[in-house]
Amino acid sequence: MEENKSLIVLYSYHHHNTEKIAEAMAPVLNAEIKWPPEIEPEELSNYDLVGFGSGIYSAQHDESLLKLASKLPEANNKKAFLFSTAGITGKSKASKDHSKLREKLESKGYIIVDEFQCKGFNTNSFLKLFGGMNKGRPDSQDLSDAREFAKNLKI
Repeated sequence: MEENKSLIVLYSYHHHNTEKIAEAMAPVLNAEIKWPPEIEPEELSNYDLVGFGSGIYSAQHDESLLKLASKLPEANNKKAFLFSTAGITGKSKASKDHSKLREKLESKGYIIVDEFQCKGFNTNSFLKLFGGMNKGRPDSQDLSDAREFAKNLKI
């Protein structure tokens, strides 16, 4: 039986919060991790499952992921998942934060099989004056949750 091929498309820069989550998921999924500039949109057709993740900036994924999603060719029910780290989290917050990327991917024929969000250390704007919020996040429990989430994604 052929091994399913997985890819995680990641953008993470401030504190590398989301990168830590991607690195926890990747071994479980036997997935490569690539950043948006490293990807030709057509190459996503080589994968059975594609994860898209970044920190949340102004209530959405990073612009580089949104631009990549806009350039993707039509996918016929290809499986994808979304993930993010954010200063403020919660089920309805994650759904709202992920909505722009989810809509772009679904319009291209992707099926979003699941979504994951956890707190990330945030020092954006005025928060840096107070030492930020969620210091130490993602923590070991968040990484464990990310691995468990990835296990449940197995196709």
